[in-house]
Amino acid sequence: MDGFSDFDAHWVWLTLGVVLAGLEMLVPGVYLIWLAIAAIITGLLTMVLDLSLLMQVVDFVFLALIAVFSARRYLNDSPIESVDPMLNHPGSRMIGETAQVTQAIDHGTGRVKLGDSEWIARGPDMEVGARARIIGAQGIVLMVEPFTALPAEDSDTQG
Repeated sequence: MDGFSDFDAHWVWLTLGVVLAGLEMLVPGVYLIWLAIAAIITGLLTMVLDLSLLMQVVDFVFLALIAVFSARRYLNDSPIESVDPMLNHPGSRMIGETAQVTQAIDHGTGRVKLGDSEWIARGPDMEVGARARIIGAQGIVLMVEPFTALPAEDSDTQG
């Protein structure tokens, strides 16, 4: 007794394709959608050509390989650009900002406050209350230097 004799093979492949496409939306990654496309195409080919089970599996494997490697090559040639490249680098987003020293920077290490957060800071010795410019970041440690305001350029002195 064959429990699968009541199912049309093309419906199994089409259903598998839809399930894989749905899982792509739930599970992070980029490979399930290509397998879903391969399953859907295999289902359509099986519906039109009435393929044997062996040919269905061979078609699915080859279509999956073609889809995955084609997508990989396409994405390597034209990568997806991020709207905010510093999204996962919060320290780097602060470069150029001015912070206030909350714990004296002594022997190269102290704390600064930027906005409503305090950060570990490294740089030259500075007293509490001094203003520091953020010049870099290493993980969650900010690299700072003493803030010196540039003199305002006077338009009358320019020739």
